[in-house]
Amino acid sequence: MPITAFYASLLAFLFLLLTARVIAQRREARVEIGHGESPELLRRARVHANFAEYVPIGLLLLAFAESLKAPSIALHALGAAFVAGRYIHAYALSQTPHVLKLRVMGMWLTLITIGLAALTCFVLAGINLVV
Repeated sequence: MPITAFYASLLAFLFLLLTARVIAQRREARVEIGHGESPELLRRARVHANFAEYVPIGLLLLAFAESLKAPSIALHALGAAFVAGRYIHAYALSQTPHVLKLRVMGMWLTLITIGLAALTCFVLAGINLVV
């Protein structure tokens, strides 16, 4: 599944960056668990957690769609939109104060691509069930 692997790698780089930001803020705030009294640590932890909550289902659906032989152009469109959504959302939410318009745009891209990937899987799996 080379298409899914490509987009997974782009998302993994962002995951590593978000992880490093949380670790750096933990060190600066001297907080081992939770967020202590640090609003910045809470913000960074939530950006990281939000990413970790949405990316697995998005990648799983993309992988399923690829395994069901979805057209490459559709897979690239879904993958690119999903990655863009996650990068935009992470950037917007990482700002103080967060950039609401970009945050909303990032979530819309994320949710629309998850929905379209689910629909693609539903249709392609349904066709394979009938055949």
